[in-house]
Amino acid sequence: MRRPLLLLSIFLSFTLIAASCGDDEETPLHVGLVFDIGGEGDQSFNDSAAAGLARAEETFDITTTKVSPNDDGSNRAELLQLQADNSDLVLAIGFLFADDAAAVGGGNPDTNFAVVDDSMTDFDQDPPAPRGQNIAGLVFSEEQGSFLVGAAAALSSETGTIGFIGGVCCFGLIEKFEAGFRAGALHINPEIDIISNYITEFPDFDGFNAPDRGRETALAIFEEGADVIYHAAGGTGAGLFAAAKEHSETTGSKVWGIGVDSDQYHTVDADVQEYVLTSMLKRVDAAVFEIIKAHLEGTFGPGETRYDLSVDGVGYSTSGGFLSDDIVDQLEDFKAQIIDGSIVVPTDPTEVGA
Repeated sequence: MRRPLLLLSIFLSFTLIAASCGDDEETPLHVGLVFDIGGEGDQSFNDSAAAGLARAEETFDITTTKVSPNDDGSNRAELLQLQADNSDLVLAIGFLFADDAAAVGGGNPDTNFAVVDDSMTDFDQDPPAPRGQNIAGLVFSEEQGSFLVGAAAALSSETGTIGFIGGVCCFGLIEKFEAGFRAGALHINPEIDIISNYITEFPDFDGFNAPDRGRETALAIFEEGADVIYHAAGGTGAGLFAAAKEHSETTGSKVWGIGVDSDQYHTVDADVQEYVLTSMLKRVDAAVFEIIKAHLEGTFGPGETRYDLSVDGVGYSTSGGFLSDDIVDQLEDFKAQIIDGSIVVPTDPTEVGA
């Protein structure tokens, strides 16, 4: 009578061992992320990507690694390959990775890649086609979010003069921020004076990580009469908020900075929070999270995915409560008009009057 029980016991033991072995063979998805120049801690673009990765870690059963390129970015391809050697999905944060991602992705067809700020589409083909079947491009309609903070700047300005600081000119990306900002401000006040200044010119990308130069540039613009300045300059933007505090305390007249990418009210030092009027939100965090989710669900697709106002891929922040309810109501109305096509936001600042 004991033999059937013994056989059942042996069977269950082997079943448990087999199940245990099967679990050991299943390893979590590994995601490798390579930051843009400036790396994690820029309080802006890269930190937004890091936030998206952290959210994915909390939500899904994944493991991750994060690395930053050297100052001149010359080791981008090497870092992408190192991540590909150990990852199922590699995220490249910044358009400067586009060509390297196409090359490394082509050599690693079993690994998926995603590049932020490049469509990863070959437009020389007819019809245009993805640069690789395992390579996605995550792009944003920065001009739409910038229109809203441009309108906020004009509605908040008491001097009739506002400013824009771009990190690097002129390669087609940061100009979209300026174009939208100009269009939004001029939509409110066609007579407003807009002072624009870029820190460096392409191919010098130091303008994205030069807070001291950002401070000097912002002080000069404030001294010309601006009382609100919007920056699209990555880590350089920290200098804008320092300048807003310095100028306000020196002159006794309150001036403002507008952040970019992240909600910078929550990323700047506490002593300058009161000078962050709003931020143009570029949801790199959402894009990073969503591409990881797509990979896990088997819906990863090559080529362009666009994040615009219609999917809250861009927007504006209200942290700090410095935008009045009346201003927010107007911004929400403009948002609806952009989504339905009543307002078409330009991407070239030379097409926007000043």
